[in-house]
Amino acid sequence: MSHVNPDPEPERSTGLEPGGSVPPGETPPAESSMPEAGPRETHNPPKGWGKVPLTLILVLVIVIAALFLVYALILIL
Repeated sequence: MSHVNPDPEPERSTGLEPGGSVPPGETPPAESSMPEAGPRETHNPPKGWGKVPLTLILVLVIVIAALFLVYALILIL
């Protein structure tokens, strides 16, 4: 793996004064991206939700909907 130095090279950057500062009215050089800036992700599941959590959420939604339905029926009668 090669690491890229994110600092601009003063001899190749236009608009920089000898000390590395930017004169008034000049746009500073853009920041370069760092391709290996963060830690490497070793665990990234390729699929979406697992079957167990999704089933539990759906059961919970159905139970809450049933409670609201029963409550509405009790209020009507």
